[in-house]
This record gives sequence, C-alpha cells and structure tokens, in this order.
Amino acid sequence: MTGFARVSGPLGQGECIFEVKSVNGRGLEIRMRLPNGFERLERALRDVAGKRLKRGNLQIQMNVLGGETVAPPRIDGETLRQYLDLARDLAAANGLEAPRIEALMSLPGVIARAESSRDADEEEGQDAACIALFEQAVEALHGARAAEGRHLEAALATHLDDIERLTGAAEAQAATQPAALRDRLSAQLADLLKDKAGQVSAERLAQEVALLAVKADVREEIDRLRAHVAEARKLLKQGDGVGRRLDFLAQEFNREANTLCSKSTDVELTRLGLDLKTSVDRLREQVQNVE
Repeated sequence: MTGFARVSGPLGQGECIFEVKSVNGRGLEIRMRLPNGFERLERALRDVAGKRLKRGNLQIQMNVLGGETVAPPRIDGETLRQYLDLARDLAAANGLEAPRIEALMSLPGVIARAESSRDADEEEGQDAACIALFEQAVEALHGARAAEGRHLEAALATHLDDIERLTGAAEAQAATQPAALRDRLSAQLADLLKDKAGQVSAERLAQEVALLAVKADVREEIDRLRAHVAEARKLLKQGDGVGRRLDFLAQEFNREANTLCSKSTDVELTRLGLDLKTSVDRLREQVQNVE
C-alpha cells in the first residue's frame, strides 16, 4: 500500500499541484494540507480518495502557485473590544485574572477572512478543476501501488507454497503418531513393570493408545490449513480490496499452526509446526501491504 504520485495543472492564471503518498495501514486514514481559501475542498477530496482506495495512511498536499493571491485574515477590532470589555468586567466582579489576548482571539467573529474577488461561477469552475486534477493524482497513486502489488503477489504466492508444503509434511508425520505412541507407551510400561509380576493386557494397551491418539489428532487442523491456502490463492486472483480478508486468513493460519504444535507428541511434528508458524508470520507481515 505504499506509493507516491505528483500531478500539476493550470488553475486560472496560476498552477495547482497535488502530491499524494501512502504507507501501510489497517484502514484508510487521510491527512491533508490545503492552501488558505481552499479548505472547502476537503470533503470532496476525501470522497474521491475513499472511492478509489480502501486501505493505507494517505497524506495529501495541495499547493497553488501564482494566480490570485488569497486575502490574509483580518481582525474584527470592534468584536474583539466587546469581548475584552465583557471579560474584564467578569474578571473584576469575580476576582479573576485579567483575560489573555490569545484566548480572546479564538472566540467566534474575532478573526475574519476577506471575501475572494472571484464570483461564484469562477470559484465553482476552479473547484471542479482542482477535483479533476486530484482524481488524476489518486489514479497515479493507485497505479504505483498496483505495480508494487504485482511484486507482492509473487511473494505471497511463495509463502503460500511454503505453508502448503509444510502442511503436507505435517500430515505425513502425523500419520505415524499412533504407532509411535504405542511403541513409546509399551516401552514406558515395560520399564515400570520390569520388577513387578503384573503385565498390561494388549486390549488395555490399545485403549490407552487410542485415547492418546485422539488427543493428538491434527487432521482437522491439517484440513483447515489446506482450505485456508486454497481461499488465499482465490483472493489473490480477485485483485483489489482483499487486504482485510487476507489479514483475517493470516490470523486463522496462525491459530491452526499453534493448535498443531500444542497437540504434537512428536519432535519432528513439532519442528514442522514451528516452521509453519515462521512461514505464517512472513505471510502476515506481507499481507499488511495489501489493499
């Protein structure tokens, strides 16, 4: 979701420039800096960005060079004096400190901006030109992010291949667990009972092994991991707007890998589970870059 775009175009007798850049973010967060006199465009610009982009921290900088000079703000002296008189009277009546000028300057009506010399039709036309130029900037940013996305798609596909390979290896290793459990339990019992006359029957031994095998069964986790891989590949083919769903799938991958490790009674299966968690972590990190 990282990218940068800069576009410029004529605006009346001057020039309008938009610079737009984005970095990773879970949602769409927009910050913008607009020149004095163009604050009215903020809502329209946010709408344009929101229709084209879904995720990322977006920073928008608009500059206007040349053309009509925006009138500076002015102080309404009469309004300020009225506020000052009222504040002084209240302070004197209640034993308070004298009013501070910076507090009074923030009151409504004290600072006013001079009206623009443009008529309504001219202003509307310039607003439309600014919005059209910003649409070009957003499209250029989207193109830059798409170019990065093509490289990112290859990296995600590689991580999914690793997860699928490790899932297959874990499935094969898990299939050997019942026999390994039986051999381990038989050896442990033989060691415990070697100096005693008793012996555990084959039927009782089979029951104990079955109970342990049920607790260590990871077939559900394996099936869900395979299903998640298939769904992730399907989402990658869809293109735009799948970042949140891929993020959710990455969390599910991590949950299944954790459960597989916790159920494992075999050193090799645990190692495969840890390798699987590493691949999932790499996938989760890259998914944060997907819109």
